[in-house]
Amino acid sequence: MADFKIKPLADRVIIKPKDAEETTKGGIILPDTAKEKPIEGSIVAVGPGKYEEGKLVELSVKVGDKVLYGKYGGTEINVDGNEYLIMRESDIYGIVG
Repeated sequence: MADFKIKPLADRVIIKPKDAEETTKGGIILPDTAKEKPIEGSIVAVGPGKYEEGKLVELSVKVGDKVLYGKYGGTEINVDGNEYLIMRESDIYGIVG
């Protein structure tokens, strides 16, 4: 998604959260109010990095990476009817797989 409409600045990334689970493992359908907020998603855009001691430090994550982040991390944004999160790279806990 190199043509994403928003370009994050500095060390920020934009994440498309994984869809919330619709049913429990036992097959019970969950209403929207009972669904857990996702803590996993895919990177759709990354900033250029941040400057430390006069040198640009690039981000460790790249577009397409699946990542884990805090349940209430980031700021929710809506682009063309789709929900995304924008957060600093330091708010990401790790890359999945």
